[in-house]
Amino acid sequence: MFAPVYSVLRPFVIFSAALLIFLTATRFGLAMWQVQRFDTASSLIQLFVNGLRIDLSLLGYLCALPALLHPWLVATKFRLIWLNCLKIWFFIAAFAVLFFELATPAFIIEYGFRPNRLFIEYLAYPDEVTKMLVNGHSLTLIVVFTALIVASKFIWKYLGKFLPAGTNTNLKISIVSFFTLFIVLFLCARGTVGHRPINPALVYFSTDPLINSLTLNSTYSVAYALNQFGDEKNAAKLYGKMSDERIIELVRHQTQQPKSSFNNSEYPTLTKRSPSYQGKPKNLVIILEESLGAQYVSSLGGIPITPEIDKLNAQGWAFNRLYATGTRSVRGIEAVITGFTPTPSRAVVKLDKSQKDFFTIASLLKRNGYETQFIYGGESHFDNMKSFFLGNGFTDIVDFDDIENPQFIASWGASDEDLFSQADIELTKLHKSNKPFFSFVFTSSNHDPFEIPEGVISPIEYTKEQLQRYDSKELLRHKAIQYADYALGKFIAKAKTQPYWEDTVFLVVADHDARATGSDLVPINNFHIPGVILNSGNSPQSDERIVSQIDLAPTLLSLMGVENHSPMLGQDLTEPNSSGRAMMQYAENFAYMIDDEVTILQPSKPALNFEYNINENQLNPKAENVYLSEVALAHVLWGSLAYKNGWYFSLYD
Repeated sequence: MFAPVYSVLRPFVIFSAALLIFLTATRFGLAMWQVQRFDTASSLIQLFVNGLRIDLSLLGYLCALPALLHPWLVATKFRLIWLNCLKIWFFIAAFAVLFFELATPAFIIEYGFRPNRLFIEYLAYPDEVTKMLVNGHSLTLIVVFTALIVASKFIWKYLGKFLPAGTNTNLKISIVSFFTLFIVLFLCARGTVGHRPINPALVYFSTDPLINSLTLNSTYSVAYALNQFGDEKNAAKLYGKMSDERIIELVRHQTQQPKSSFNNSEYPTLTKRSPSYQGKPKNLVIILEESLGAQYVSSLGGIPITPEIDKLNAQGWAFNRLYATGTRSVRGIEAVITGFTPTPSRAVVKLDKSQKDFFTIASLLKRNGYETQFIYGGESHFDNMKSFFLGNGFTDIVDFDDIENPQFIASWGASDEDLFSQADIELTKLHKSNKPFFSFVFTSSNHDPFEIPEGVISPIEYTKEQLQRYDSKELLRHKAIQYADYALGKFIAKAKTQPYWEDTVFLVVADHDARATGSDLVPINNFHIPGVILNSGNSPQSDERIVSQIDLAPTLLSLMGVENHSPMLGQDLTEPNSSGRAMMQYAENFAYMIDDEVTILQPSKPALNFEYNINENQLNPKAENVYLSEVALAHVLWGSLAYKNGWYFSLYD
């Protein structure tokens, strides 16, 4: 009995063994590459033990469908057809696993963990991504596709060697084989005999997000992220439950607004705030700088490659401890334009229900008689920006096709100089219309593959120690940041001479840092970004409070003299009672910081509390702060709840 049953099972046994060996080998290679991130040998052992559980789960899912059919079809007259189908199935599965593992090192270098939902989101924009890969990652592409071609030939050639040959089968053998495969693969896929099936939270064991991601394999990581897209509205499944009443109570309190100002039962956070400026309403220009962290701004403790931003920080209201809400441009847009809190879901810019009648400051200003405009040097459809903006208050979109005579075109569109030249033209037109206006300008030159015009900036002279610290890609990034800073300074200098300058509030702020990597569950330092308000009506100042991106919109409306009747949770920083706090979403981890105390939430795990030392960039564990943990949970749950219940929708119908 054993021999004929094994003959039926043999393809799955050999395929599974080969795939397990391959995934273990790649995990070993990645672990050795990042061995400095492991504190002890036991953590390395745990990596492989937990990783094996995930690999078995992946195999359970990959083999499930053919395993259910194989014991029956292999005993019929369709045997040869089925074996060819099985060979194709195994080939596709092996190819997919190989592809994702080969793509992993480059993804880790860029984002600090294995391929995840970001990998999927970028696939929606093949044109932009192809240009970026060809122009900035050609060597990686050559290596990956060469390896895929060579390995594919090898895999296809040897797949047929372990398929069953002329084994005699009967009903009894098919039944035994079927139930053997069913039980084994079911247990593998489920990964546990506990109440819940295996998921990443069950195998994560470190406070280092990279080590945790290495516990997975990249195919499982991407597949799990894809599965989460369908369930992304419910953060409570990740972090735990809290009553709606308690969530509303806590998030209201953190806005620093009087309890009596919240009196709308349909929109629990809707409140009316009077502006600090009481004169004629001013215009607004927001300049969102791509991928610009505080680590590149010397006035914020970074390296000296942004002299123009340093000048602006000395001239305006500079926020020395401003923190981004996430690591993607759409997350920065979400925070700055809508004041919406970050969630583990995609940003609202990309969610279906928020494509119309979702609150933005553009919709508020449009209702107040403002012209509203978005200016971008690339294609505005990217990341669904055009759809979101046109459905939520923006009346005019100016993108690549509208740039007049661009002098330099890169993978992501017209250069920042061309963008700002067009912005000056558009702002002049808006000013002549004698109507108040809001213009949102989004840069793109500081984006991989970092293509900039030649001869515009002078190269930096690095010390030998700096050259050892920075790789070639980081040096290219520095040049792109220098250029972006130069283009910004050139534009502001010209804007100061234009008629539109006097009555316009300008905000210059980054969407996120260039990279968010590190050994902390949430690398707080990589969420630190520059932000400065010009023409605020106040004397230049350096604000040392902790500030979140969601605080910027309420503050701008206050400085403009526009009544803020909105559901935003951000604080008006012109008010003396506003206190420092920030929130940050890093993959599926969420950090909430008040002063220098941080609560970090992870999926299916208890909250952790830390003291953040900004000078040493270090999170030091401390005893649990029950209240702060509760506040953090309320804020991470609020976004999903508000989206689900429509608390940010149709406010002005």
